[in-house]
Amino acid sequence: MIVKTSPKVSILIPTYNREKIILETLNSAVNQTYKNIEVIVVDNKSTDNSYKIIKDFAKSHPNVKVYQNDTNIGPVRNWRRCMDYATGEYAKILWSDDWIDKTFVEKCMEILLPNKDVGFVFTVTLIHSGDEAKIVYRFYEENGIYNTDIFIRWCLCTGHFPLSPGNFLFRRRDVEDNLLIEIPNDLGLVFEKNGAGNDMLISLLTAIRYPYFGYISEPLAHFRAHEGSISCSNDIRLYRMASKKYFVDNFINDRAAIKAFYWKMWLANLKHRGKYNQLIKKEEIDMVIAFKEFINYFRKKFKI
Repeated sequence: MIVKTSPKVSILIPTYNREKIILETLNSAVNQTYKNIEVIVVDNKSTDNSYKIIKDFAKSHPNVKVYQNDTNIGPVRNWRRCMDYATGEYAKILWSDDWIDKTFVEKCMEILLPNKDVGFVFTVTLIHSGDEAKIVYRFYEENGIYNTDIFIRWCLCTGHFPLSPGNFLFRRRDVEDNLLIEIPNDLGLVFEKNGAGNDMLISLLTAIRYPYFGYISEPLAHFRAHEGSISCSNDIRLYRMASKKYFVDNFINDRAAIKAFYWKMWLANLKHRGKYNQLIKKEEIDMVIAFKEFINYFRKKFKI
């Protein structure tokens, strides 16, 4: 067990209109077995009783710091506002509709703290919808440290990878550097309005800084799928794909990986009836060659 003098972890909770569920989120943050934590809550000018509930909760929890914006500044800028108040060396973003098991921070820190070449740790996750729960992001049976090249390939070329930082623990400096307000694109997409893509790039941009990432095979993070959550929105695929394209075009040099990504996007475009036409119409890709490189790339990397 990590001792009480261990580095501080900032749990960041941006919130807006969560009066019915925010207490479960707050309790999961303050009840961590890892004790050197601060909980930063920034209310984005809620129109319900969220802010009052959080303020009342903080009265009996001195490590909970509560702030409220004068006006609603949008979700992504509110995430950044949480970072502005954080003082911990490590940072965990906890969405206000989610919660974490009491050992989440401790078990993540057991991997992240002693391994300076590990960029982040993420855990298997349960997505809750009503009375049902689905396990996601289970890639290995055992906890471990793995090459970030594997993580990047998952993200670019499969549909089963962590989109959100809600099940991650990072060093605070990496979140500060890699949480982008806007993502350059040619489509006029305004990313700050919903955060789809901005959230995913935190882990991708961190992954290229480090050779390894940590993985925990236990479902220590819990997401709610409900109306209004990014987790269940069907209108964000274009934002996700455009953010991955930005990452590939600006940070990836592996030609086979680039072709594999564009082939994957082309297939997705067929499935979604031209949803990504604007992203790929200017790309001169020989689909036959791209397909062969795609297959050879994965056979080589995954020893299929």
